Amino acid sequence: VQLQASGGGLVQAGDSLRVTCTASRTPYFSRYALGWFRQVPGKGREFVATISRPGSSTNYADSVKGRFHISRDNAKKTVYLQMNSLKPEDTAVYYCAAKDTILTAPLYYDETDYSYWGQESQVTVSS
Repeated sequence: VQLQASGGGLVQAGDSLRVTCTASRTPYFSRYALGWFRQVPGKGREFVATISRPGSSTNYADSVKGRFHISRDNAKKTVYLQMNSLKPEDTAVYYCAAKDTILTAPLYYDETDYSYWGQESQVTVSS
């Protein structure tokens, strides 16, 4: 599977932004659990959000809970990260990730769980 990211940009604090990843080279997008991670210079990737294969379960890092929303459209082979009430500390490079799994329920929080990664999507929030 290949993941094509889009939707990053420069916004002001308090604004909203949506980043998107669309999959290609797979007819079975619904087989993948999905996640979003972010990274700032000099630090490792940080978990942001995860969604189960059918989209019925989600979870978030405490730092974004209540502000970010992950969703997926399996028919469109797309995962979304809606980011609201953005803060300067949300500034990072964002990555989507996919894990091929036969299990429908679990959520995955560690970057080592994921085998497939989208390219960088820069999000910059000015104060």
